[in-house]
Amino acid sequence: MTYDSLSAQVAPHLPLLAALWETRNVTRAAELLGVPQPTVSRRLAALADALGAPLTVPDGRGIRLTRAAELLAEAAERGLAALDTGVRLAREEVSPESGHVVLGFLHLLGRSLVPSLLRGHRARYPGVRFTLVQGSRQDMVDRLVGGELDLALLAPLPDVPALACAGLVDEEILLSVPAGHRLAGRASVRVAELADEEFVLLEPGYGVRTLTDELCAAAGFAPRIAFEGQESDTVRGLVAAGLGVALLPRFGPGTPAGVAEVPLSPPPFRTIGLAWRADEPMTPAVTGFREHVLASRQPSEAASSTSVRAANPVAPGTTSS
Repeated sequence: MTYDSLSAQVAPHLPLLAALWETRNVTRAAELLGVPQPTVSRRLAALADALGAPLTVPDGRGIRLTRAAELLAEAAERGLAALDTGVRLAREEVSPESGHVVLGFLHLLGRSLVPSLLRGHRARYPGVRFTLVQGSRQDMVDRLVGGELDLALLAPLPDVPALACAGLVDEEILLSVPAGHRLAGRASVRVAELADEEFVLLEPGYGVRTLTDELCAAAGFAPRIAFEGQESDTVRGLVAAGLGVALLPRFGPGTPAGVAEVPLSPPPFRTIGLAWRADEPMTPAVTGFREHVLASRQPSEAASSTSVRAANPVAPGTTSS
């Protein structure tokens, strides 16, 4: 008999083996399970035949478990505990009141937008658990397509056949320069005027980096790179230190120390939105949170978008990297 075949015969009797592990007594195990003792004895005899070794031996007026039975009973105890955990998780997974959502988002969306969305959802469904994953736009897209994430808040929205997207709000991109920079006091700046500037950029794969490259290319030049980083706050710090200029979402609330934010002309915007795997069933918990997020959309921005375009700016404090 193969191990798989033997395991299939043992599996239905895991509660019996666990009861024996707990009581070390056939009579008490039968009482614990609420079945007659002869039934327990017959099941043990059948398991012994399948195993090819006895599971009990006489011990005075009673019996005791053999070493083989103790090993099976101990494994059954662990197996039932794992099964109980799995059943609980599965039950939670299909319940909108107590399920689990794995949400990916860009770094600076964690400053205001994500906490606001989570606060609103948990007010209605306090039992839902969230796993929060942050990273670059490309990292979030790859993890979402690969099934590591349930949902992702991205900007700009990806044009990937495997994903469905919905725009939430549009966010203005501004020029960030050191406070004493020659352009710091300007009412607006054209991107073409930045051709001779050194840039502090996010690394390739970040949404703002892609938009910066596109805007500069449209203005007829490639940005001269002084530094590359992985977080917008680091980029702003380098700008404040006088090490270059950057195109970034509006910092909010307030203005970052040592940095002047200057509007671009014409003003570019990017869409922050929600993405999920298309044509794939969602658990009720994930569906519930997706619907909550989509309900937060501004009416004029209900359509999906993957382009840099003019629109209503995002509220302060919802910047993203």
